[in-house]
Amino acid sequence: MSSESHITRIDPDITLVAISGRLALGSDLVSLEYSVRRLIEEGARKVIVDLSGLDNVDSAAIGVLVACNGLMVQSGGRMRIAGAKGAVARVFEIVQMARIASLDASVEAAREDLKAG
Repeated sequence: MSSESHITRIDPDITLVAISGRLALGSDLVSLEYSVRRLIEEGARKVIVDLSGLDNVDSAAIGVLVACNGLMVQSGGRMRIAGAKGAVARVFEIVQMARIASLDASVEAAREDLKAG
């Protein structure tokens, strides 16, 4: 199974990128990175990546999420990763993703954080 992603604006200044399926090395991952880069180029400065529908990630996917987070920070923005559960949450614990990126249990928690800051 591959991944699907959907991009929507949930607030005037907050963009949601919802990803479902399995995120791994391949064209889906390249497409995701391109989409986030395009959002940044178009002026998005607050992005939530919703992983609640994601079943699995590999090391390449983690690398892209970290790279996208770095690009957002370099552009003066903020990115939050929300909803990781199951195998994805376990992988994030192993690689200590919380030290690298901002993680939230839900999209709503990420949204509140971005609104506050």
